[in-house]
Amino acid sequence: MTDREYFACVGQRPGMFVGKTSFHMPAAFLTGYDQQALRHGGRGLTGWHDWLVARRGRDCNHAWPGQVLHIALPNGWDDLWSLPPEDEQHAIKVLFELLDDFTAERETAQGAQFSD
Repeated sequence: MTDREYFACVGQRPGMFVGKTSFHMPAAFLTGYDQQALRHGGRGLTGWHDWLVARRGRDCNHAWPGQVLHIALPNGWDDLWSLPPEDEQHAIKVLFELLDDFTAERETAQGAQFSD
């Protein structure tokens, strides 16, 4: 199973993987995934933050979860730790859509690298 396929499975039913489906839970899950992959010689989410900054078109002092929230909720939010349920669901949906785009581009780039 590729990273892209795995993330698609998690994105379809995040509550099955993280329990409560607040935006912060899948973000923490993905951070753990990244750290485990890097620890064992994998790529993890290397390049993800920079990709999000490029996708958004600007940087700020937020880590990648904040970048995702800026993309998902461009009008901002009142309380980062207590988003309205509809914003939570939208942010999770956008998170996994962005992650799919990122991993698709990475797979394409990797395929082009090996075809040379």
